[in-house]
Amino acid sequence: MDFLKRFILSIIFLVVFVGCNEDNFVEAVIDTPIEVLDASVPYEAKDVSYGDHERQKFDLYLPANRNANTKIMILIHGGGWTSGDKSSMELIRQLFQQNIPNLAIVNMNYRLADENTRPYPMQIEDITSLVNFLKESKVNYTISEDIGFTGTSAGAHLSLLWSYAFDTNSKVDMVCSIVGPTNLKDPAYLNNSDPALAELLDLYLTDTSLEFLEEVSPLHQATATAPPTILFYGGQDPLIPTTQGTDLRDKLELLGVTHEFTLYPNAGHGWDDAVLLLDTWTKLKAFTETYL
Repeated sequence: MDFLKRFILSIIFLVVFVGCNEDNFVEAVIDTPIEVLDASVPYEAKDVSYGDHERQKFDLYLPANRNANTKIMILIHGGGWTSGDKSSMELIRQLFQQNIPNLAIVNMNYRLADENTRPYPMQIEDITSLVNFLKESKVNYTISEDIGFTGTSAGAHLSLLWSYAFDTNSKVDMVCSIVGPTNLKDPAYLNNSDPALAELLDLYLTDTSLEFLEEVSPLHQATATAPPTILFYGGQDPLIPTTQGTDLRDKLELLGVTHEFTLYPNAGHGWDDAVLLLDTWTKLKAFTETYL
């Protein structure tokens, strides 16, 4: 995702990182944890399987001196539910790892949709499978069950929807949406005339009943028990109408849910202005440190 790469690359030159000696990391490619890892040292594992499909894999980053209270940040990439890869979240992973070094980080892939394979509920089920895998592995990894989500675009939609409607054990402490859809019932979508956007929405909206539209929309799934939520949107986004952000902001305000909302009036589906990028990361970092 070009926006995300621009975002993180710009931040790298603006933020002073905590030093990190990669020589101390243990690298591995594993299918399942088979023993309790040494919690005193950092640990990395690439392409850990949480299911049988080739896309059901994640990268794991565990901090040194972790314990049973160590929280987990789960990163979910965008791509219109049909494309994308966890590699596009790699630089934002580095930001979290370098600047909030006590977090465990999970960067996940999920199964992609096409004309024969619908995104819902498949991709939500993938998140559930991953969360269950982490729960089953908490002793091996020496981590807690408490999680946060940071998603971009379609990944932000999935992050919000799972946090609001599928977190049956109330383990999500915070969720971040960067330009994520929140309301597929929005007239700006239903009356859309952009062929490319219409094609994407048609793939997701296999059922246009109001009941289904609300079922797959974070806006309509938000309740007073929703976790603290931070939102970032662009006022000139051709894919995500401004109402996708402002309506959710207003709903969270009405429900009394802790939230922060930032609208960059002149930004599109992402932004490359260094001032805006630094503002986004500064707010996300502070929110994460407060609530996760």
